[in-house]
Amino acid sequence: MIIRDDLHALMAVPGLSGHENRVRAAIAARLDQIGLAHRTDRLGNLIATVEGDGPSVMLFTHMDQLGFVVRKVEDDGFIRVERLGGVPERALASQEVMFCINDGSDIYGIIANKSHHATTPDEKYQVVRYADLYVDAGFSSKAEAEATGIRIGTPVVYAPGSFELGPHRIVGPAVDDRAGCAVQLAVAEALAKRSGGPTVHLVWSVQEEFNLRGAQVAAQALTPDMAIQIDLMLATDTPDMADRGEMVLGGGPGISLYSFHGRGTLNGVIPHPAMVRLMEETADAEGMPLQRSAQTGVLTDLSYVQLVGEGVAAIDVGFPMRYSHSSREVCDIRDLEALATLLTTALARVGPDFSLVRS
Repeated sequence: MIIRDDLHALMAVPGLSGHENRVRAAIAARLDQIGLAHRTDRLGNLIATVEGDGPSVMLFTHMDQLGFVVRKVEDDGFIRVERLGGVPERALASQEVMFCINDGSDIYGIIANKSHHATTPDEKYQVVRYADLYVDAGFSSKAEAEATGIRIGTPVVYAPGSFELGPHRIVGPAVDDRAGCAVQLAVAEALAKRSGGPTVHLVWSVQEEFNLRGAQVAAQALTPDMAIQIDLMLATDTPDMADRGEMVLGGGPGISLYSFHGRGTLNGVIPHPAMVRLMEETADAEGMPLQRSAQTGVLTDLSYVQLVGEGVAAIDVGFPMRYSHSSREVCDIRDLEALATLLTTALARVGPDFSLVRS
């Protein structure tokens, strides 16, 4: 399936938030194959518009990933990093990372983990603060490291790559949200072949993991009437997540009925009723399951897109994903394929008389 191929290909490409050039180029190349014209705005969002009639729709997903930037290169060649995005400290020690060098001569390293034989009893049950961690990339001196192009500010990501887990599941870094990018490419391919329907602005946005920066800029320029955001939804089918909801990996796409961050950024989304009806009625007509999510601690850039202009009728849709913001996230290809079908079919149901009255 093309979504499977696109997801694997996109997870092989690094794209730290604010440094999305390579991912944007890969997606743009696919749009060229599909035959859709595209443009890039000043912030770096990639936009393709399919003209139509009726309310305009902004369908978007983010192409950046969380990671690190180099904070300091020590005299002994070890490297200190600063987190960029919601990187959990308890998931860091011994992870493989990649320093992204401008000319593509990327350097691999590992986040050091103190030798077990030298670990004190107290240390065995402690999470090391990220500020105390260092990366070993095989250098013996600061000069040796800097000769490769590593400097303060160099972007660092979890080592790219992905693999299959059983017949339907895919594992890799940045499933959030390269899976959304792959789904949107499938929708783009369907829209390129359609006749009729609303104007759809397809946006692959930047800097979502850096406080939700890119999509708002795109929305301000596009002034859509409706906005549909594609992102992960927390799978709750593992023992540690069972009390958080009923979102099952392999159970089909989902919609969010409520999200609120509640930590630092006090924002979230209560979806527009017309958008909820659109997704529910489309799923029912297609005979596909539609899962439901209501979560705190979750935030997407739709929170800001919905506030553009006179207000945008908005909804978050997505796919179940396990182990969010870790170096190895897990999704199910069947959910992605069903999500692409849901979105393509839902967009076809938006006609000139589609009512956005909040009633």
